Amino acid sequence: MSTRLEHDSLGPVEVPADRFWGAQTQRSLAHFHIGHERWPRSFIRALGVVKRSAAIVNAKDGLLRAAVRDAIVAAADQVIDGSLDSHFPLVIWQTGSGTQTHMNANEVIAFVAAQRLGAPVHPNDDVNRSQSSNDVMPTAMHIAAVEDVRLKLLPSVLALRNRLAGKSLEFKNIVKLGRTHGMDAVPLTVGQELSAWVSQLDHGLQAIRNALAHVQELAIGGTAVGTGLNAPAKFGDDVTWEIAGYTQIRFVPAQNRFEALASHDALVELHGALKRLAVSLLKIANDVRFLASGPRGGLAELVLPTNEPGSSIMPGKVNPTQAEALAMVAMRVMGNDVTVALAGSQGMLQLNACKPLILFTVCESIGLLADVCASFDANCIAGLEVNRVAIAAHLERSLMLVTALTPRIGYERAAQVAELAQAQDLTIREAALQLHVLDAATLDELLDPAHMVAPATEP
Repeated sequence: MSTRLEHDSLGPVEVPADRFWGAQTQRSLAHFHIGHERWPRSFIRALGVVKRSAAIVNAKDGLLRAAVRDAIVAAADQVIDGSLDSHFPLVIWQTGSGTQTHMNANEVIAFVAAQRLGAPVHPNDDVNRSQSSNDVMPTAMHIAAVEDVRLKLLPSVLALRNRLAGKSLEFKNIVKLGRTHGMDAVPLTVGQELSAWVSQLDHGLQAIRNALAHVQELAIGGTAVGTGLNAPAKFGDDVTWEIAGYTQIRFVPAQNRFEALASHDALVELHGALKRLAVSLLKIANDVRFLASGPRGGLAELVLPTNEPGSSIMPGKVNPTQAEALAMVAMRVMGNDVTVALAGSQGMLQLNACKPLILFTVCESIGLLADVCASFDANCIAGLEVNRVAIAAHLERSLMLVTALTPRIGYERAAQVAELAQAQDLTIREAALQLHVLDAATLDELLDPAHMVAPATEP
């Protein structure tokens, strides 16, 4: 393999001739053979956004010549569009500040910019002018997280929410047996049951949107420890406005850049909202699995789409695979939340040195949730049907219909009716008639399940 000689402050390093990175990236490749997890595409894009914005502001401040600015911006645009992704080889298991990946970006941009300019462009003195890994990395982390949430997650969850809302409306008049503690309870409609899922997603979406406000604060301008050493006074603010204009997202300067470098509470908060959504999704997945259980030995009240054979040995078996995938993703995100919380707690004095782990984990959770919500929507909820026969049978034989009799005959007498019905395998109506608690016409009126799903309020 042919190589070229690059150098950094520690001396010369041989780099593959066809690679655009420099000495520091090559050193990281040599020293960190740990795992296979790479930096998310959205983060590499975000680094390009930061670098193009910083070059524009540095030129305005008279710190870069216009020709160097243009070359850096053009190279950064290639980082943004993904055409240079093959030149970002580093794993996330490296220095906790992410400096090596930051320098990977500086080196690649400098190399490409120099080719365009026909003159040297320095990765530190030019591409990294007025910046530090300690403010660039959290800035890019926030940009990546916000863009992933806005462009991937929110649309996916909203589509699932709207599909469930449509199903709730479609099934609004189907009265069914309610269940609490896994046991029979008073009736409700299928639409009401599904409306709980819709509300959970509504609140999950709102929690995520609320968390974005803090994530949209950017650390750029703090340089090494938050003081802004080696950067013009307004550099961070100006770069932030440049980023906001480029992304069309309301990014704002961090309220306190010392906090923005030393902690990642904003991403901890965001992931807490992702965990909240995961909890809701796991509840929905388990409800779907329970209600669709069967088809003959379970509840069989929901009918799921038949997507694929469910067993390698049992012919004709179909499993709730989309709900299972949803459940597994939800569990993964809950576990990820522990990781993000632990990593977020490791801010030591002026720097949190778990940045790669936090970024990777947050982006993984966002991506998994976005993908699984889209899959569950398209491959499960879109084709969801109800088994009216099973629903009617369960409702007719429910002992808890007796609850509607208690205002007329009292709790203890109603319990006697339920106990007789259970002992002799009767319906509540049959048991009530046998005990002569009310006449047939009154029982027909009181035991009509449709009257129980939205009962009149007593004056």
